[in-house]
Amino acid sequence: RELLPPWLVIVAGLTGIVLLCVSTKDVPMAPLRTKYGIVLDAGPSRTILFIYQWTTVKANKTGVIRGCSSCPVQGPGVSSYSDSPQEAGKSLEPCLNWAQNEIPAEQHSQTPLYLGATASMRQLNLTHPILSDGLLAALTGTLKSSPFSFQGAQILSSSVEEAFNWVAVNYVLENFFKHDWQGQLVPSGKGMAGVLSLRGTSAQLTSELEEEKQAPKEAVRLQLYGQTHRVHTQQCPCHGWEQLCSRLLALLI
Repeated sequence: RELLPPWLVIVAGLTGIVLLCVSTKDVPMAPLRTKYGIVLDAGPSRTILFIYQWTTVKANKTGVIRGCSSCPVQGPGVSSYSDSPQEAGKSLEPCLNWAQNEIPAEQHSQTPLYLGATASMRQLNLTHPILSDGLLAALTGTLKSSPFSFQGAQILSSSVEEAFNWVAVNYVLENFFKHDWQGQLVPSGKGMAGVLSLRGTSAQLTSELEEEKQAPKEAVRLQLYGQTHRVHTQQCPCHGWEQLCSRLLALLI
């Protein structure tokens, strides 16, 4: 066989050294467009504003997001403002102003803004629906006056809230997808984890239903990363952490 010219061997060797030594971030790439989203988690004791961001690259038609910053709203949870709903809206303004500085101004009108209320607002809606409607109206007025793209303020059902928790846990565990050695997004091949949420008075166990099993009426259907997931939450009353502490105390006594 004919030997390679010495100069070609030298060039090939230098090329290999460069490819091994130069970091991928040193190689110029076309900039990816970054988008933002805002979620206000209105929980029983407080409200927190979360900012998320993602690029235009998607994995099977679903975005790959990451949380970048958050702002705790001063004061109690929104349900505590049932007698003064306008004050609930005003309490959000400092964090909304903070978010305007965190997100580029040219992105404000394209940034979706959501508010989801959970347990305390569900309870208020059951006992005093007129008060809960007034609170949501006041919160909606404040959020609509912001420069962001308001998408809605609603009270999440228990099953929907737990389904979101299930998505968050499995997302962090990379059960939906993973990065291969080339940095590409590929299916993880792992099963989905169940999630046990301990509340004060009850516990909820959320898991994915088998494909052939008939989903209960309250099951939540999710379309994520090219796959359909049917998630169901089993309620376990009287198994919350307060009851567990009471049982432990009684045992110790």
